[in-house]
Amino acid sequence: MTIRISARLRTSGVDLLNVDDDELTAEALAAPSDPEIAPGAVSLWDVVGTGPRDVLPSWYMPAPMRAPAVAGWRRVLLRVNVALLISAFLTITAAGLCNTYGDLHL
Repeated sequence: MTIRISARLRTSGVDLLNVDDDELTAEALAAPSDPEIAPGAVSLWDVVGTGPRDVLPSWYMPAPMRAPAVAGWRRVLLRVNVALLISAFLTITAAGLCNTYGDLHL
């Protein structure tokens, strides 16, 4: 059993450039570091109509989420646990011990 791959690359009529790393480095170093942008310049995304709509992408700075609503006996249990945790750290600190990285030190 043989597998035939009949897909052709869509490069008909396209002249491929063979550029090595040295040429690319020279081009990058020769380019201006702070190019002047015309005052009436339009973003590529506005012209094409696709692309990001926000200044920062959502994976970089996602929308903030509110805390889940806790009601009834779970709210009381949550508050008791938080109070116990805070009092444990205050007790450790009052005793003159250090619990910065999880290991109890003098």
